[in-house]
Amino acid sequence: MCGALAAFALRLALVDTLPDGFPYLTFFPAVILTTFFCGVGPGVVSAALCGAMAWYFFMPATGYQSALAIGFYAIIVAVDITLIHLMHEAARHLRQERAVSERLYQNERVLFQELQHRVANNIQFISGLLMMQKRQAAADPSRAAAILSEAQTRLETISRVHRMLHDPSRMNLEIGPYLQTICNDVLQSSGARDVACVVDFAPAELDLTRLTALSLLVVELVTNAVKHAFGPEQAGTIMVSLRPLDAARYGLTISDNGKGLSPGVEPGKVDSLGLRICEGLAAQMHGKLTTSSGSGTTVQLEFPKVMPA
Repeated sequence: MCGALAAFALRLALVDTLPDGFPYLTFFPAVILTTFFCGVGPGVVSAALCGAMAWYFFMPATGYQSALAIGFYAIIVAVDITLIHLMHEAARHLRQERAVSERLYQNERVLFQELQHRVANNIQFISGLLMMQKRQAAADPSRAAAILSEAQTRLETISRVHRMLHDPSRMNLEIGPYLQTICNDVLQSSGARDVACVVDFAPAELDLTRLTALSLLVVELVTNAVKHAFGPEQAGTIMVSLRPLDAARYGLTISDNGKGLSPGVEPGKVDSLGLRICEGLAAQMHGKLTTSSGSGTTVQLEFPKVMPA
C-alpha cells in the first residue's frame, strides 16, 4: 500500500514533466519492490492498486489504447511477480539445501570422531588381548601354538562382529536376531552339533560401542560354555537373555545346563583368560559380572541403561 501511494505521489509530481504515454512509469518499480520485499500477495494487491490509480488518474477513461495499455501493464506485472516468486523459491531451496549440507557435514564430523574413538578402543582392546595371550605363552611355551590359534580366533570374532555392526544394510539392526546369528556362528565354528543356543532379548536401546562390547562378551561366554560345560557328544542348551532389571539397569544372563564348575572351584574366583576378557568388557560397559554354579553355570552382567557421562 505504501509503495503504491509513493509511486502515485511521484507520478503526480512528474505529470507535467513526462510526455503522454507513460502512465505506469513509476508504478512498475512499486510493484517489483513490494513483491520482492513483501511477497506475492502484497505484490498482487500493489499491482491492482497501481493499475487502478494509473487508469483513473493518468489515462483516458475509454478507448482502444487505454485497454491495450492496461493489458500490457497486466502482462508485465504478472511476469515480474512470477519471476520474483520463482527467484524467492529458488533462494529458499538453496537455503534449505545449504542447511541440509551443513547438517550432513556436522554428522560426518561426529561420525568420524566416533569412528576414531572406536578404532582407538578396539586397538587398545586387541593390544590388551595380545598381551594376555603373550603372558600365557610365556608361562607355558609348549602351548604357544594353541595360544596363538586362540588369539587368531578372537581377532576373527572381533572382525566379524564389526563387519556385522557397521554393515550399511543393517542400519535398523535388531539385537536379538543379530546375537542369535553370532551364537549360531560360534556353535558352527566349534563343531558343537548337539548344543543349542537360545537367545531371548527384550527390546533395548544400545549404542554401537556398548553393543560391540556386549557382542564380544556373549561370544566369549558362549565359546567358554561350548568348551567346558558339556562332555564329548553331550547335548545341551545355552541360554542368552537380556531383561531390564529396573528403570536404570539391564541384566544380561548367559546360562547352560552343563556340568557346572569343577568341585572346589568357587564361582567368581576362576582365573582364566576368557573370564578376564569378559571382566574387561564388562568394565567398558560400567557393568558388574557375577558367576554362579549349580546344575550348570550362570554368568550375569548388570549394566546401566544409560552410560555415565
